[in-house]
Amino acid sequence: MTSIEKALGQLKDGEGKDALFNPEGEAGDAQGGTAKRKTRKPVYKLNLRDLEHAGIIVPGSIRTGAFEEYRILKRPVLMNAFGGGAAPVENGNLVMVTSASPGEGKTFTALNLAMSMAIELDTTVLLMDADVIRRTLTQMFNLGNEPGLIDVLVDRDKDLSDVIIPTDIDKLRLLPAGRTHPNSTELLSSSQMRKLAHDLAKRYPDRVVLFDAPPLLATTEGRALADLAGQVLVVVEAGRTTQAAVTEAVATLDKNKAIGMVLNKSSHMFKRDYYYGAY
Repeated sequence: MTSIEKALGQLKDGEGKDALFNPEGEAGDAQGGTAKRKTRKPVYKLNLRDLEHAGIIVPGSIRTGAFEEYRILKRPVLMNAFGGGAAPVENGNLVMVTSASPGEGKTFTALNLAMSMAIELDTTVLLMDADVIRRTLTQMFNLGNEPGLIDVLVDRDKDLSDVIIPTDIDKLRLLPAGRTHPNSTELLSSSQMRKLAHDLAKRYPDRVVLFDAPPLLATTEGRALADLAGQVLVVVEAGRTTQAAVTEAVATLDKNKAIGMVLNKSSHMFKRDYYYGAY
């Protein structure tokens, strides 16, 4: 279990009443029944205090070292996403966050990057749990029973709008992993997934889509997703990940994509309680 899983796991009890996301719920019908209204999706309320305690950037955060580092990290990503970079990046608003091996902090990085971007005045962020085997984001937010990515890939009648979850941070949306499926690799490599990626890139041109993706050397799912994203951020754990592993992981990626490296768990970066660093 990674540090972020331990930290966030302590915030939930067996009933899920202290979950980081708490649905406000949908109103009943005019007669007081429980029929769902299709005109408005329930908003998930974030427990900002507990998120911040776990080391996640939230709106109104004190400007810590982590706050500033993610501010630096997001700037070139946003420029590539919206055509402000030195060269155009195809599907630049689709950003995959991955690592060479499990446990290097990619989920922590993806979540912090999403939160930092959501603070922007003009940027909407969709954070997708594309690690459909481990499903860390989905589990930490108690969204295991919600339809998500896999459901859209399996059921072609299901629209993206059916599974995207709004939060009470106006510019942050979530897309959980959805149901478990024995053929997840094939689904992520399918023509339906390519169509979904195209829809995400073109339907929401003012939105950044962050994929919390599987590690590149641990599964084949990560490599399938890397073919779809315009930008790839590879998280590297300081003092643990070997140069050979990083080299092997990067070698699996298309060199024509915008590839960035994020140094994580660099203890010299922050004073006192701050442990994570990003470059």
